[in-house]
Amino acid sequence: MAEITAALVKELRERTGAGMMECKRALQEIGGDIEAAVALMRKAGQAKADKKASRIAAEGLIVIQQADAAAVLVEINCETDFVTKNEDFRAFAAAVAEAALRDGPTDLEALLALPLTDGQSVEQNRRECIAKIGENINVRRFVRLAAAPTSVLGSYLHGTRIGVLVEVDNGDLALARDIAMHVAASRPLCVSADQLSADLIAKEKEIYAAQAADEAKGKPAHVIDKIVEKIVEGKLRKYLESVTLLGQPFVKDPDQSVAQLLAAHGARVIRFERFELGEGLEKKSDNFAAEVEGMAQGRGDQDQP
Repeated sequence: MAEITAALVKELRERTGAGMMECKRALQEIGGDIEAAVALMRKAGQAKADKKASRIAAEGLIVIQQADAAAVLVEINCETDFVTKNEDFRAFAAAVAEAALRDGPTDLEALLALPLTDGQSVEQNRRECIAKIGENINVRRFVRLAAAPTSVLGSYLHGTRIGVLVEVDNGDLALARDIAMHVAASRPLCVSADQLSADLIAKEKEIYAAQAADEAKGKPAHVIDKIVEKIVEGKLRKYLESVTLLGQPFVKDPDQSVAQLLAAHGARVIRFERFELGEGLEKKSDNFAAEVEGMAQGRGDQDQP
């Protein structure tokens, strides 16, 4: 058995990112063989990742990377806001975005298989990050846009929780960024009304018709249909203006719509993508007092670092 020196522990720690005592235990268990210790710790890291896979991860970072005529928007999730400030987690998120921008994977599975700078895949790095940090970590989604020859890509990141990419035809970067900022603030569903589904519009009409019929109660029967039609038409028009990018008042100048802003520049929005951190995910409801009490009584998560 080789001597477990401080230098050996230090080398293993640098290679795995694990804690000092964890490295020392691994070397003792494996008889001082550092290569075998690395393999052992990676297996342990995978087991930890599998154990944590079912835990809710709805915090995290939205990351944007942009270069030349391409840009990528990525959401990386963790369990707590505290981990979003961890340097290893932030480095992992940035590396994933860089890989997506560089290689242009077609889907999430392809992204997870991409190599990072250390030669290991995104998925291998994700699992090792889980073992090191002690929380479930997920690469949830990404989108990569490549600009057409006559268009520009604008981006806007609101803190680390909302990210937007916009492609604008015949516009400049300042206009594209302004549109991206507007999308972040106003949450349009799509660019224009023709992109809304017929089912959604029919559902809205049904709701407005019921509301209008209630408002028209007591009036002559031959008048009700006309009243209902007029009310539905007005409410639908307002709805379409509120949910489409072109119909919304521009956030930096509410006296003009986004459509009017674009017309003044002779520009057109081709598409946009908006990610908001954790949207659609179940959020964990923490009871801090109960958690502290549980830890005091020895009921805490035993595999936390």
